[in-house]
Amino acid sequence: MATRYDVLIVGAGHGGAQAAIALRQRKFAGTIAIIGEEPELPYERPPLSKDYLAQEKPFERILIRPESFWVEREVAMLTGRRVVSVDPEGHGVTTADGETIGYGQLIWATGGHARRIACEGHDLGGVHSVRTRADVDRMVEELATTTRVAVIGGGYIGLEAAAVLARLGKTVTVLEALDRVLARVAGEALSRFYEAEHRAHGVDVRLGARVEHIEGEDGRVTGVRLAGGEIVPAGMVIVGIGIVPAVEPLRVAGAEGGNGVAVDEHGRTSLPDIFAVGDCALHANPFAEGMPIRLESVQNANDMATVVARAITGEPEPYHAVPWFWSNQYDLRLQTVGLSVGHDQEILRGDPASRAFSIVYLKQNRVIALDCVNSVKDYVQGRALVNGRIVADSRRLADAAVPLKSLVAETTSPD
Repeated sequence: MATRYDVLIVGAGHGGAQAAIALRQRKFAGTIAIIGEEPELPYERPPLSKDYLAQEKPFERILIRPESFWVEREVAMLTGRRVVSVDPEGHGVTTADGETIGYGQLIWATGGHARRIACEGHDLGGVHSVRTRADVDRMVEELATTTRVAVIGGGYIGLEAAAVLARLGKTVTVLEALDRVLARVAGEALSRFYEAEHRAHGVDVRLGARVEHIEGEDGRVTGVRLAGGEIVPAGMVIVGIGIVPAVEPLRVAGAEGGNGVAVDEHGRTSLPDIFAVGDCALHANPFAEGMPIRLESVQNANDMATVVARAITGEPEPYHAVPWFWSNQYDLRLQTVGLSVGHDQEILRGDPASRAFSIVYLKQNRVIALDCVNSVKDYVQGRALVNGRIVADSRRLADAAVPLKSLVAETTSPD
């Protein structure tokens, strides 16, 4: 007879770990197990492109909890196993090695896999993604003999890796297909600021750079050929072009969705007794005007996991959390609150030359997001503006001497 758990969590990232933690915090007394593809215990992902890549923080320090924590709370860790199919009617999953594991309720927290670049040479030695500990360990092993690195993709992962490698003395080229970095997540002012910062640190930032294929010799990368014929020499290539949500077993089992698996306000999928959280969960987000989106952030994973734990323990509460994100590059701490997609106005607070400023994003005169660079006070106080959908005076928003909290007190949210 197959092993069975009252709650089976598939995925050992932030969402999966937080689901188990929240269940025990809420006095859930049933059996819990976490299945993870990797051999490690749950660990933090953001440091992979920052402190861990820079070898400034050992792996033990990025564990979400030590092994003793899981043992004391009787959370079984089924590491190094990949779930390949789900049987909603039989309430069971099957792993790649043929093992069947039963469940009372299933939480799908698999996140996603790094999107592979679809061109010749993508599988050469020296071509890497930054998604797992093993990915970064392989990179670190090669860095001692690598001088030139090409980073494909000017999003957060690519820029964070570029910053680390530049500080390590590598010759770094960032290849971004669009006309600015961070184009999908930030406004133009922030993009131009970060482009200038990377260039000031010696990074060659190429915009509108379309990759034709990756060149290699004897099975290893030697460069990246761009449309037009130019070859960017590189002994290592890092591909940071997003993720593909890991939901295929659920979709095959009949779960609704598309770019991810669809969930309701309590994290429930369309399949009985199956929930989904984190990067792979397609949900109607109030900060995206109710549009179904996936949010790739630790905040979203943790908050959705807590919502699911409440639903399982009989005290449901709809998901409603202000999105927030962060990125460390060089000595710059970027903190973002809200979602700037669809904004129709950007307001600058402070002077970018001082390397401490904020950008406020408005849509139809209401504050929808802030990007705060080395400006913790604006980040903390701006959260209330975003959460309250506050309409504020543009001139006062632009005045860095005016505390954002004062604008919350003197304004009201629209109907």
